[in-house]
Amino acid sequence: MLVSRHQRRGCMDKTMHAELPGLSVFAEQASVTPYAAVDAVDQTYFNDVYLLAPVGYFVLAFDTTILQMNVVGADLLGLARNNPERAQLRQFVAPRFHDDFDDFLRRAVNTSQPEQCDLQIQRHRSQQGFPVTLRASADSSGQGIRVVLELAEGKLAALERSEERFRRIVHNAEEGIWEIDAAARTSFVNPKMAQMLGYSIEDMLEQPLVAFMDDEGRTILERNIARRQQGLSERHEFKFIRKDGSELWATLATNPIFDSDGSYRGALALVSDITASRASAELIWQQANFDALTALPNRHMFQDRLSQEMKKARREGLLLALLFIDLDGFKQVNDTLGHEQGDLLLVEAARRIGACVRNSDTVARLGGDEFTVILSGLEQAPGVERIAQSMLALLNRPFALGMAQPSISASVGIALFPSDAASPEDLLRCADQAMYAAKQSGRNRYSYFTQDLQLAAQARQQVTLDLRAALAESQFELHYQPIINLQSGRIERAEALLRWRHPQRGLLAPADFLPFAESGGMMLEIGDWVFRQAAAQLRLWQDELGRGFQVSVNQSAAQLRGDTALYVEWLRLATRLGLPPRSIVLEITEGVLLDGAARVSDRLRELREMGLQVALDNFGTGYSSLAHLKHFGIDLLKLDHSFIQHLANDSGDLVMCEALIVMAHKLGLRVVAEGVETPAQSGLLAMAGCDYAQGFVYAGALPAEELTALAKRGLGLLN
Repeated sequence: MLVSRHQRRGCMDKTMHAELPGLSVFAEQASVTPYAAVDAVDQTYFNDVYLLAPVGYFVLAFDTTILQMNVVGADLLGLARNNPERAQLRQFVAPRFHDDFDDFLRRAVNTSQPEQCDLQIQRHRSQQGFPVTLRASADSSGQGIRVVLELAEGKLAALERSEERFRRIVHNAEEGIWEIDAAARTSFVNPKMAQMLGYSIEDMLEQPLVAFMDDEGRTILERNIARRQQGLSERHEFKFIRKDGSELWATLATNPIFDSDGSYRGALALVSDITASRASAELIWQQANFDALTALPNRHMFQDRLSQEMKKARREGLLLALLFIDLDGFKQVNDTLGHEQGDLLLVEAARRIGACVRNSDTVARLGGDEFTVILSGLEQAPGVERIAQSMLALLNRPFALGMAQPSISASVGIALFPSDAASPEDLLRCADQAMYAAKQSGRNRYSYFTQDLQLAAQARQQVTLDLRAALAESQFELHYQPIINLQSGRIERAEALLRWRHPQRGLLAPADFLPFAESGGMMLEIGDWVFRQAAAQLRLWQDELGRGFQVSVNQSAAQLRGDTALYVEWLRLATRLGLPPRSIVLEITEGVLLDGAARVSDRLRELREMGLQVALDNFGTGYSSLAHLKHFGIDLLKLDHSFIQHLANDSGDLVMCEALIVMAHKLGLRVVAEGVETPAQSGLLAMAGCDYAQGFVYAGALPAEELTALAKRGLGLLN
């Protein structure tokens, strides 16, 4: 190969150096352009053809400075390939062969045929040399000499040594090596490749590449064969089928192979097993896009699909309906039967919702007991109502959860694209508002989004802004309803009740504005104001009415979910005011207990450790009341007014009240009866052993100064 290539390129002008004695011409030329040959050498060609050749290969300047050498040549001389010391090949020739070497190079640059010389090479003068054969010819540029060095053992031995090296590399490689011919049939695989697919090497040879793929892999392969034949080196992921039928995902870095005529002969691929990493990536993708419990698309996937479906509906001029579904009563079931049964209910609810829609529709779980459905490609809206009615009917049927068969219902909000909203975010907001309208209308029904709902939402936003202004401008005030000791007839407690003295609407009760405060995220700020005002008033009452006077302050779920630092600051305030912590009672409802029972339990324990007391308001109207008394730290029980309003000497309500009072006392709790409206009710409760009572028979919510006056009089409350 070397001879033919140099012959094709031609040789130097022989007359140029014919009369020059010795090697003086080399030194003379080298002093002018010692490294000019570097520019003349085709670096890419050198690397492709000579770099890993089994013999030493050198490009020399005329003073024998080594300009380039391959791996074997550098190894034989003990040099770095880039020759930073500008070593000369002549210095490695044994001294007794210098004349032969000089004469050999002189002939090489002055003849058209390669010259040959046998001599000895030694790395250091102190070392014994080793015999080699040199072949040299002039570079076609006329500025250098090409030299091939072979050990005296012969080319065959060198080839065998080189072949053994490559065999070790190929057979011990951690990646698969796969060679195919022009017809995409296997011509070579290394042991690693065969092992990856579970075959023997013999089983794979001559087999077409597609024999190890499924239909998906064949399609991908066919698309890329033409590109490989065009000479493109590429990297692709393919799915192969192992001998045992399992999948092997692999990355193939392929390089085309061409013969000397430029014809495509096949391809060589380096194959890496990515099955584990791909499975991990797929798991991450699955977790990021699908709900782990129901296997439905999660919020992230839902938002992406909603955006795509809305684009499609806009393009095709069709309708799209978005249903927002909230399960009514799920939290109570979850708390009664436990989270495991609650999860089973959610899975079954997801199945029932999916049974009402087409395969092309999307059912997603946003979180908790909230689901959404995207109904796409609709020509008319009435079909949506039939689907909503079917969902309500299915979800209203009892759920078989072991021994229990609880029933729930659903509230469904419906928003339409493009009539209700133009963006995915706005459409979801519309459906959410429609769902709340259905829930407020009695639940177990569906409601469309309308402009009236939009106006109501805007009104709620305005109320939130007004509430912030009210807090800043001191428009809030506290009224207090007295709580009577039924045995002594004295006012010993009071419940703080918030009022808003609106500039236009007058005095507003909590029901008129607290729902807006909760939805607007203002409960923590307002609750903090209430506590501070109540604590300051309590300080005055304890000075005037006695150290044992107590004030109750209502707590919302948002407050209990808040930072513990808020309660720590309250305790510091009580200390600064000189108030015993137990003189402040925090009232919560059973609905608050249902909102994250474990977290609420921890928070109540923290409050009791601080010394604050906790009262359970509206007792008897929720679920698992007895369980709450057992598991939560409660100090006072407030019987709901529904037990009180029909009290009579022979009524079942009286029996119920007596039983609850006895039970509470057995648990070390004191009892407050709410909604007492008649002297008869007050007397029956006193005889039943009830500790305290509050209601209009005594007084309604009063300004602080009026309650102070009433407590000081202490007359006629039980008469």
